[in-house]
Amino acid sequence: MRGPQTTASTRTRYWIGALLVFLAAFCFALKGILIKIAYQYPIDAISLLTLRMVFALPFYVAIALNLSRRLPPVHLSAQSWLKLGMLGLTGYYIASFLNFLGLVYITASLERILLFVYPTFVLLLGSVVYGRKVNRLQILAVLLTYAGIMVAFAPNINSGQQKDVFLGAFWVILSGLVYAVYLVGSDTMIARVGAQRYTCYAMIAATLAIVLHCLIANGLDLFRFAAPVYGLALLMAVLVTVIPTFMIAEGIKRIGSGNASIVASIGPIFTIVLATTLLDETISISQLFGTLLVLLGVFLIGWKGRK
Repeated sequence: MRGPQTTASTRTRYWIGALLVFLAAFCFALKGILIKIAYQYPIDAISLLTLRMVFALPFYVAIALNLSRRLPPVHLSAQSWLKLGMLGLTGYYIASFLNFLGLVYITASLERILLFVYPTFVLLLGSVVYGRKVNRLQILAVLLTYAGIMVAFAPNINSGQQKDVFLGAFWVILSGLVYAVYLVGSDTMIARVGAQRYTCYAMIAATLAIVLHCLIANGLDLFRFAAPVYGLALLMAVLVTVIPTFMIAEGIKRIGSGNASIVASIGPIFTIVLATTLLDETISISQLFGTLLVLLGVFLIGWKGRK
């Protein structure tokens, strides 16, 4: 039987975990805002992504080295290391690049709403890959999510705020699908390596691929941009990449992935508020209603899957 002290300690642990996920959601919500601000200067998607990852790389290398000194060594086969590297490329190179590409065409607020389709992809992929049963409530959640995306998306078709809304939406939704593949494939690897180590290794692998992509695309010509671009890239590296990836990992450890997904679903609301405040984006009533439907669908998926 648990005593009052144990119960209080458990509650404290839970609320600290929830706060970490909440703060991580806010940081992630800033990503689209900072990218859109950076796109006000002449810079392409792969160069901006490369700057972000190169600035973040020293932090991940330092943390990985520190973990290797404090923790027992990781024993993985060559095949497992290859799988880890491929997952890193999937989650932090391919998905990130597609997301950066989508933001060339659409607003930050619409991008965040569309990106939140990924929990439904995680649910469906889990059913296909691991044979997990999808119940009626989860089917309702998926339908609500896609209905919300359609409601939020429709008014943007002829909006002057976006260059090519269909192309941008395609890249962002594809980014969500790729990220879902990364999450589904990461379960067993995180259990073997640990969340923090896994994050570091995945980010390092992704950075190497991104640098190679940039080298092929433009010869790593990264010193020709306006000074604010580098400040924005550094801010993205620290505030939108390094800090939230570890906060979300620690938060999940404390409150479970299902509860974390519920708390993190506040992200699109943060982005909408920031986009209207900092980018002067116009948010319609239908977009707000669509956002609420999306969040309700994500909430139901997270609530049903909480541990």
